[in-house]
Amino acid sequence: MPESLSRAVRWDTVVGALLIVLLLLSFGCVDGFGNALNLSFLLGNTLPIALIALPMTLLVVSGEIDLSVASTAGLSGAVMGRLWNEGMAIETIVPLCLLLGVCCGLVNGLLVTRLGLPSLAVTIGTLAAYRGIAQIVLGSDAVTDFPTQYLDFAAGRIGDTFLPQAFLPFLVLLAVAVVALHATPFGRSLFAIGASEEAARFAGIRVRRQKLVLFVLTGLMASLTGVFWALHYASARYDNATGLELSVVAAVLLGGIDFDGGRGTLGGAIAGVFLLGALQNVMSLLNVSAQSQIVVTGVLLVVSVLGPRVARQISVARAGRRAADPTPTP
Repeated sequence: MPESLSRAVRWDTVVGALLIVLLLLSFGCVDGFGNALNLSFLLGNTLPIALIALPMTLLVVSGEIDLSVASTAGLSGAVMGRLWNEGMAIETIVPLCLLLGVCCGLVNGLLVTRLGLPSLAVTIGTLAAYRGIAQIVLGSDAVTDFPTQYLDFAAGRIGDTFLPQAFLPFLVLLAVAVVALHATPFGRSLFAIGASEEAARFAGIRVRRQKLVLFVLTGLMASLTGVFWALHYASARYDNATGLELSVVAAVLLGGIDFDGGRGTLGGAIAGVFLLGALQNVMSLLNVSAQSQIVVTGVLLVVSVLGPRVARQISVARAGRRAADPTPTP
């Protein structure tokens, strides 16, 4: 097993263990955590983060990032509400919203890959631009009268279980993303790009095209998340999903995806997503304020960046000491 992958696996194990410990403590010590309604809320509220985390993981592995995902989701929801008010059928609106997400991702990707601009700066700019366009499209209105069957799908549960109906399509998307990242030449090329873009280019990998595809996929999933958000919460507003990008990035990095690219696993990212979702749910049950929850998310983001780096530095230091020590280890 390559050294970088073994590090990611070890970090994944830590995150997975923390998730299990948190769930066990929550079931035993937090009133109301284990009932079906709360577990359904937990999964339903975590799904928007998980949906965007799928392409975001691939993007960060390649050494890029997209901070405009929440604004893209908000723009998608705003357009959905405006078109519904105009009398358009929901079956037509959803594909148009997805196409809009593709366009948003394409704009980000072209600015990064064709003009050579840093993705962090580009997507901070489009974060503001897309949110502003969403406000222009819908104003301060809230659209709530969507078809009942779509609202039931986005917010309903499978029979008497706690599993949301939308969880099954997410599992399909998760399986596709895992195979794409860890079992295809495309996924291997992303790790190569993240590790060394110049070396990947010399190896014949079309770096710019690969990154452009990732930005488009991220925009597509962000717009799908915007549609799901509007239906799940039965409200399309221009400010839907505000701040979601912080949770997505925190969860992905917490799962062991290296911010510099080239390291990590999708399993670790999803473990980070549900660890963050469970922690937010527990804090809500304990009546922790929304502002304090944001602080905790920010702290986790810092820890998720520092943790793997510190672990690698310790590992390198130990390896250096072992190499310098001539005394054989008994």
